Amino acid sequence: MQHSSQHPSQHPSQGPNEPRRHDRRTFLGGAASVAMAGALASDSLAAGNSASVSVVKDRPACSAIRRGRIPSTGELLPRIGLGTSRTFDVDPAAENPDELEVVKRFLDWGGSLIDSSPMYKRAEAVVGALSGRLQRDDFFYATKVWTDEGKEAGIAQMTRSEELMGAKHFDLMQVHNLVGLDVHMETLKEWKASGRVRYVGVTEMQDFAKVEELVASDALDFIQIPYSVTDRRVEERVLPACIEHGVGVLVMRPFQAGKLFAATKELELPGWAADFGASSWGQLFLKFILGHDAMTVPIPATSKPHHLDDNMGAGVGPALDGAARGKLIAILEG
Repeated sequence: MQHSSQHPSQHPSQGPNEPRRHDRRTFLGGAASVAMAGALASDSLAAGNSASVSVVKDRPACSAIRRGRIPSTGELLPRIGLGTSRTFDVDPAAENPDELEVVKRFLDWGGSLIDSSPMYKRAEAVVGALSGRLQRDDFFYATKVWTDEGKEAGIAQMTRSEELMGAKHFDLMQVHNLVGLDVHMETLKEWKASGRVRYVGVTEMQDFAKVEELVASDALDFIQIPYSVTDRRVEERVLPACIEHGVGVLVMRPFQAGKLFAATKELELPGWAADFGASSWGQLFLKFILGHDAMTVPIPATSKPHHLDDNMGAGVGPALDGAARGKLIAILEG
C-alpha cells in the first residue's frame, strides 16, 4: 500500500558562502526549469528513451521525464508514477485545489501511471473527479481488487473502480496484498484475454516467497512491492526473478513513510548528487530505486504540488549507478 511521503520544510536564509541546503520547495526555479526543458529532453533521447517537452501557457516549462520499457511488452512508460493512498482520501465533490494541481503537474511532467485501490477509501473517486475536471483520460490507469468474498464480488468491485476512476479500461489490475489471489487471478486472466485489462499483477508487503513463486509462474506482468535504500529485502531473490521472467516492478513506500527524510533532516546533500542531476534527498532516494535493473516505476504518493515537482524531477537525468547506490546506503546505514 502506498503511503504519503512526509518531507521536512527547510527554508534557512543563505548567504553566498553558506552551505546550500536542498529541500523539496527549492527544486523548481522558473528560469532553471525553462533551461532544463530542452537540455534534459536531449539527454533522454540520447539514452534511447522517448521524451518530449511540455510547455503550458503561463507555467514554467517542464521536461518530460525519462521512460523505461514494460518488460512483458516493451511498451514505454514514464519512470515516475503517482500513488494515491491517504493523500487522495478527500471529498471527491470538494474543490481539492492541491490535489488538482498535483494531477495537472504530473501530466505536465509527462507522467501517466496513477495507482489506486478500493482500500484507499475515496481515492479512486477523487482520481475520477480530478481527471474529469482536467478533461484528461490519458493516464496509465492502475488499481487493485481487494476482497475475499469471491469471484462475483471481485468483478463488481473492479467494475465499480472503472466507474469511479473514469477509466474506459484498466491498464493494470492488481490483486491487492494477495487477498483472494486464486479466484481473482482467474478473472484477470479472462479479462486480459478479452482486452478488458492490459496487464495483471499482484501487490504484497511481506510474503515475498509467494511473490517470487508467482513471478516464476509467468502469470504476471507486474508486481508491486516496498523497496527503498533502507528496505532492500527483495533484492536477493524477488528482483532477480523479475529480471529473469520479464516482470515489471512498481515500488510502494519509496520513502519509508517519511522515515528517510527524518533520517537525513540535518544532513547536507552529498556533492556527488549533482552528478546524477539530483537536487534533493527525495530525488536521490528515487534515483536509488531506478538504479536497480529490475525497477520499472516507483509510485510516491503526495497531495503537495511542490513535492510532486520534486518527485518527478527524479525521473530526469541518470539513475544512481552501483557506486553511488553504495554511498547512499552507507550514509543511511553507516
